[in-house]
Amino acid sequence: MSSVTAVIDVRTPEEFATGHLDGAVNIDWQGATFFDEIAQFDSAGTYIIYCRSGNRASHAIDALRDMGYEDLTNAGGVNDAAAVTGLPIVS
Repeated sequence: MSSVTAVIDVRTPEEFATGHLDGAVNIDWQGATFFDEIAQFDSAGTYIIYCRSGNRASHAIDALRDMGYEDLTNAGGVNDAAAVTGLPIVS
């Protein structure tokens, strides 16, 4: 993936299916493949990360910073992220 902004939803696939930001990529923070999936993204990219409340997003961002990612924004919960980005919630 290039250095363009990507929106990443770190909730479970079940939570993602109930409603997520249009165009968001679902990478479950608690999933066994989180680090393998995130490694596919350019560490120089810009990422907006959200979950249900912002807690898992915060943990994911800490882990990503440790991996060398720098331009990371915790957009909080899905509704907060919709307000911040202007993206609609879809299911």
